[in-house]
Amino acid sequence: MADRLTIRQASAREAPGLSALALRSKAHWGYSPDFMQACEDELRVTGADIDSPLSDYGVAEKQGTVAGFFALEFSGGDVAELEASFVEPAMIGTGIGRALLNHALRAAELRGVTRLVIQGDPHAEAFYLAAGARRIGERESASIPGRMLPLFELFLAARHTPRDPRDAGE
Repeated sequence: MADRLTIRQASAREAPGLSALALRSKAHWGYSPDFMQACEDELRVTGADIDSPLSDYGVAEKQGTVAGFFALEFSGGDVAELEASFVEPAMIGTGIGRALLNHALRAAELRGVTRLVIQGDPHAEAFYLAAGARRIGERESASIPGRMLPLFELFLAARHTPRDPRDAGE
């Protein structure tokens, strides 16, 4: 099927393209040029980032074109952080973000993660809440001093816990 979305591991050679995609995706929300310039370092992806054993980068492709990517950061134990999740602006709202998040959750589960921490853009709050995350506070932006960003957590084990005893086959 020509319009099928696939998600695969990123390669270090893709770092410049992923950095550019992150900037385009962030700019989609109407941030000023000065704001975007302040975010460049934080949004930059390097080959070393992608190759790190403490990270997992996934790339979504549709019709042979990169449509988005995610990055997980593992610091040990059963907690990981969704370090990045960006979708090509023309494709925002088409389900790619949800597919990326679901893939990231599966990748985290495979590494024994039970809790995912997400520092989100304020424009993404409704997305993360709809995905089952809960807001747990704020964290200061690494790019803009004094700017507070919403912080979420998502328990991966809870995604598989039946909410109704009938769902468990009882």
